[in-house]
Amino acid sequence: MKTYVGIDNGCTGSIGIINRNGTEYYKMPVKSEQNYTKAKGNITRVDVPALTDMLYVHKADNPTVLLERPMVNPSRFKATTSALRALEATLVCLEALGFPLRYIDSKEWQKKLLPKGLKGSAELKKASVDIGCRLFRQHTEMIKKCKDADGLLIAEYARLTL
Repeated sequence: MKTYVGIDNGCTGSIGIINRNGTEYYKMPVKSEQNYTKAKGNITRVDVPALTDMLYVHKADNPTVLLERPMVNPSRFKATTSALRALEATLVCLEALGFPLRYIDSKEWQKKLLPKGLKGSAELKKASVDIGCRLFRQHTEMIKKCKDADGLLIAEYARLTL
């Protein structure tokens, strides 16, 4: 069996891995540091060394990586900036490991794995938790902590369709 890695992009995202040994599920490793604007505050960033360490153990498996396309919405400037920073950090990690990747839109994997007719972010997150806990019972605690199973469901979508 091939190794499939699903990455729910962002600082609140997750990583799901499905391979011959079973499944793994992680919150995106992040760190907080002072921001670079005049107003004092912090930003959350992807911890690239930690992410690299997490994924390195799968290097020999030549994994298939699906990376969720980031949300880009000019009316949500801070969220968009965070999503694009997280994307760049994740790309740096994947390139350093030599992992090829394919981008995926959330609607593509959601259409196959979540019930039809869901409206809004809250319903999608609830369905992600419900389906994730049903399919991957061993990760129920982490799924509930992450408040979705998107990384695992993206990996499952890859396993089913690629």
